[in-house]
Amino acid sequence: MSIRKALRSAPVIADVPGLRLLQVGHGWDLVRIHADLGFLVLVHLRAIGATIGPVLYDGPHQRLYYAIGTGPSGSWADLPVRHLSTDSWLVAPGTERIEDWFGGWCELPDDDTLTDAHALRAALQHPYVAMAPEAVR
Repeated sequence: MSIRKALRSAPVIADVPGLRLLQVGHGWDLVRIHADLGFLVLVHLRAIGATIGPVLYDGPHQRLYYAIGTGPSGSWADLPVRHLSTDSWLVAPGTERIEDWFGGWCELPDDDTLTDAHALRAALQHPYVAMAPEAVR
């Protein structure tokens, strides 16, 4: 199921209008990256024409969340990211608030497109990204 479709059916968080609670690990996982590094990765993925799935920017916490296919978390252990899967939840703006809340969706395809985990991993290891100042990483 696409994240866009999941957002439409996800429970609303009563305290904050427009926010939804999405369960991770059922059809897609997330890779959480600090925003400074995550935006460099996003620029790189766009520049090489990689397939990019939903990417959520969490402004208050300065993080980007990339939606990828479900898979083992061990492949991310050596990178400055956190892999979120089963038993994880994401608070996200619904489709009616795509750019209006705390940063919003940088990418939100209409279909089931997910970011290719291998391309994301390669982008994180690309010299342009890997040589970013320590403050960014």
